[in-house]
This record gives sequence, C-alpha cells and structure tokens, in this order.
Amino acid sequence: MRQTVRQQVLDLLSGQGPVSAKEISARVGIPEKEVYGHLAHIQRSLQHGRERLRVVPACCRDCGFKFVKRERFAKPGHCPRCRGTYIEEPLYLVGSGREQGMG
Repeated sequence: MRQTVRQQVLDLLSGQGPVSAKEISARVGIPEKEVYGHLAHIQRSLQHGRERLRVVPACCRDCGFKFVKRERFAKPGHCPRCRGTYIEEPLYLVGSGREQGMG
C-alpha cells in the first residue's frame, strides 16, 4: 500500500538526522511551500505522544543570530539584528525530546 505524502514526510523526519524543508520537498516530490503545512499538522499530531517535532533554528550567517523563538516553520527573510539576508534554513526532525540544541 502506498503511503500518503504526510506519512512520507514523517518517515523522513524520523529516519535520519535533521533535514531542511528543501530536502523534504525534493525527496517527497512536493513544492516547498506545501512542506510547511505538513510540518504544522505533524507537530499537532505528535503532541499527544512521546515524540515531538524538533526544530534546529535558522541562523544568520552574517552575525550568528539564532531564531530560537520563531514560531513559523518557513525560513526567515532577514535577520532582525544585522538585517542580513544570508540565513541558514531551519532543520526538522522527529525525536523524543532528549536531543541537544533543539527548539
């Protein structure tokens, strides 16, 4: 039986280290904008279990600012500190909550 797109995304997030929305998009074969909706749904679905959707926050490559308190899944457009636009993408994975450095 074929998996749904959301099941494929969840398997990808559970099966390896952190992945970006761009990587998820390429591997699952959906537009990057659709990935964020699936991530939000997966986050809600996992609230009642042991595992959680973990986010490695985006980071400004110019000044090092980390977007730790960011609620949205999409990559920020610019840095609030230096106004730079060279931002590392946030990374996502599903884990038990014992991972270090995850938001």
